[in-house]
Order: sequence, then structure tokens, then C-alpha cells
Amino acid sequence: MNKYSFWFVVGSQFLYGPEVLETVAARAQEMADELSKALPFPLIYKVTAKTNQEIADVVKEANYDDTCAGIITWCHTFSPSKMWINGFANLQKPYCHFATQYNREIPNEEIDMDFMNLNQAAHGDREHGFIAARLRMPRKVIAGHWQDQSVRERIGSWMKAAVGVAVSRGLKVMRFGDNMREVAVTEGDKVEVQAKLGWQVNTWAVGDLVKVMDAVTEEEIDALMETYKASYDIATDKIDHIRYQAREEIAMKKMLDEQGCKAFSNTFQDLYGMEQLPGLASQHLMAQGYGYGGEGDWKVAAMTAIMKAMGEGGNGCSLFMEDYTYNLVEGREYSLGAHMLEVCPCCAAEKPRIETHHLGIGMNEKDPARLVFEGKEGDAIVVSLIDMGGRLRLICQDIHCVKPILPMPNLPVARVMWQAEPSLTTGVECWITAGGAHHTVLSYDVTAEQMRDWANMLDIEFVHITRDTTVESLEHDLFLSDLAWKLK
Repeated sequence: MNKYSFWFVVGSQFLYGPEVLETVAARAQEMADELSKALPFPLIYKVTAKTNQEIADVVKEANYDDTCAGIITWCHTFSPSKMWINGFANLQKPYCHFATQYNREIPNEEIDMDFMNLNQAAHGDREHGFIAARLRMPRKVIAGHWQDQSVRERIGSWMKAAVGVAVSRGLKVMRFGDNMREVAVTEGDKVEVQAKLGWQVNTWAVGDLVKVMDAVTEEEIDALMETYKASYDIATDKIDHIRYQAREEIAMKKMLDEQGCKAFSNTFQDLYGMEQLPGLASQHLMAQGYGYGGEGDWKVAAMTAIMKAMGEGGNGCSLFMEDYTYNLVEGREYSLGAHMLEVCPCCAAEKPRIETHHLGIGMNEKDPARLVFEGKEGDAIVVSLIDMGGRLRLICQDIHCVKPILPMPNLPVARVMWQAEPSLTTGVECWITAGGAHHTVLSYDVTAEQMRDWANMLDIEFVHITRDTTVESLEHDLFLSDLAWKLK
């Protein structure tokens, strides 16, 4: 993730003379240097743009530089916006308009017309903002003084969303087999998502995976077993079952890395030649930043990888999740989330345990090893990307994860329990009304605002279920959204 940076492009013009332009450039460099110390990614000052050609050239350079995840613009002085048209028309990277100014206060004694000519961001940014609105450009507008902590946090948040776009556009997803038979929501238009989001989604035969598994050495398994022992508590005497999961993990990682894939899916209905559904194997791969989707759900696999990359340190606390069952006792309404085996340990409240248990679904010759733990408390979101036929819809719901209210000693899977906004029942009604899937990505460190930014950058419909959402308001918003998207 450290390979990404953002470019700072400052607008001005020749009208004010060389001294003013020199001051603008020096201040822009100072601001970029200081902001880089506080932001998650470097901000590189590129140019004080004064002509149509300068702007077109820097945009062209940004488009073809894989390390540039987006551009941030600011107009220190007045910058006539017609000269931005050609560049903006060709911009292919996320764009943030930073409406700030160098000085925090109006200097009572110093202010004169020279000061006014130099410090014109108040109306320079308005001229600049018009052309983006005129061109219908997706953008983020952030206003405030560049030294304010809250402003820096907002820029940093937007940067992470922009990195999510960069990851998305280069993402490859490996499918081991097809999706679960007769399931609708895990289907989708792979051509559309590649055109819209950049995802390359392709299938590899399970038999190909088995061949790679057969070639894994005992020495490779021994090394991974040491990692398991250091990371998790082993709570089973069926060591051979754990070693088999290690064999699966090593083989899958080899195939993923060989093809440059950062996400994968499989299904319990297609395990031909395998003894266990990958449980521990999938969980430990997710802990390393790979995205995963069960039952062939390649959309949630991709979204998990993207949201992990958007999180803290480039591998945040985002994980594949599924609503399994509810607690509907009045005053104690909670969702219990889990999956058959595959919940990422990034959310564990305590050290996960490796256990082996019978799995009655699928082609399992041996009891699959898996990580068992409780999820940690904290505010979070759940996200679902669905194919509406002709367009994509990203649904996001605010939740609060809690310590499970029951010990559930006979439930041999990792689990997370949460309160949904605005309430469990209204939240369920809203989720179903919007068409949200049963598979989601649950994230503790990616925010709803970041997902809105990500969706806007990629021109995807965004639906947000909050504490203030009602079924009636959501139905109204969905109706208007349907009309708007049909007109696009």
C-alpha cells in the first residue's frame, strides 16, 4: 500500500506576476510537505498550473502513473476555470477539491491589495468548483484550514477511499469452481464489473488446485504449522486435519500469487478431490489481506479485498460475514453473524482457537479445522454490492458490534453479534427493501463516508441505512434513484 501517493495541483495564472507565482509555489510545497507528515499517503506538489496545456499535461501524467491514486486541487489565487476543461475532461483518477487558504486569519495591519491579489482562495475556489459542477465530475469537496486536524482526517479518509479505487481497478479474483447452485444474489455480470470497477473475475478448476496441493511438501506444511501455533491456540488433537488445511492454504496462495489475484471464492458443492472445505486455510489467507467469498460469491470476495486495503495499514479489520440468525427478545434484539467456517480472525476479541468439527454440508471426508472466536465490540458497517441488472448498487448499514449475550458453547464457528441501525426489525425491512444480500463485508475501520466516496468515484448507486432511516424514506429514495439511474 505504500506505493501510492497523491498529487497536489495548485491553480493560478500569469496575471499577478512572477513574484506572486513564486510565493504560491513555495507555499504549495510547504503545505504538501507538512500535510504528508499527517496523512496516510504522501501528498506530492506537482505544479502551479497557469495554462490549459499545463493542466492537460499533469492530468495525462497522473492517468498513466500507477502510483498516483488521485489528485487534490486548490486555487491559491484566481484560476480561470475554462483552462481546466481539457484536463478535467480526460481525468481518470479520483479527484478532491481542497477549498482552503494558506493563512488562517485575516491580518488586520498587513492586509492590502497586494495581500488580496495573492490570497484569493475564497473566490478562486468558487470559480474552480463551477467547472467541475458544469462537467458533472465525481469529486470530493473538503473545506477548512489546511492545518486543522479535522480537515486532515477528512483528507486522509478520502485518500483511503481513493486507494480502494486503485485496488479495485487492478483487482483479480480467482474462483475455484462456480457459485452455489440456484442462488441468485451471488450471480452477477462479470463483464459489467470489469468495465465499471476493473475487476478481472475468472474461474480455475478445483482439479487444478488439487494438483498444486499434491505438490506441497511436508517441509512447507511444517513451516506454516509453526505460524499457526504462534498465532492461534490449538484446541484439537486432530493435527492431521490442521495439516491438511495448511496444505490447502499453501496451494491456494501459490495459485493466487502466481496469477496476481487478491481475492478468491469457493463452494462446498465443488470440492472434488479435496478432503475438507477450506476453513482455517481461508481464514488465515484473509488475515493476510486476501478477500474471500463463500459459495462462489466473487462480488463479496472482491469487496472484502478492497475494504481490507482501505483499512488501517493496508490490511484493515474488514471481513466476510453473513447474517445467520436473530435474537428477537424485546430490548435484546441482535443479529448473530457467522459462516460455516470462514470468518477472518482480524475481528477476534481474544486469541482464536483451532478446532475440528463435523460439517454436515458439502463433500467433507474429514472434520474441517477452523478458527473459533468471538468478535470484538465496536461501531462498524456492513456492506453489500448487488447487481440490479444494468447497474450496481452498494448498500451500507451502520451497526454496533457487541460482546455476544450468550456463550453458545456448542456453536463451533467464529461469530459476531451486533445491533443494527435504526433497529433490528426496521433495519431488516430496509435491507430487504433495498435488495441487500445475505453475504456482506463487515468492517470496523472503513466508514460509511468512505464507502460513499468510493461509490461516487466509480459511479455506483449508494444506499445508506442509518439511525434516521425509515422504510418509507428509503422507498422514496430508491424510487427517485431508479428514475435518476434510468436517465443516465
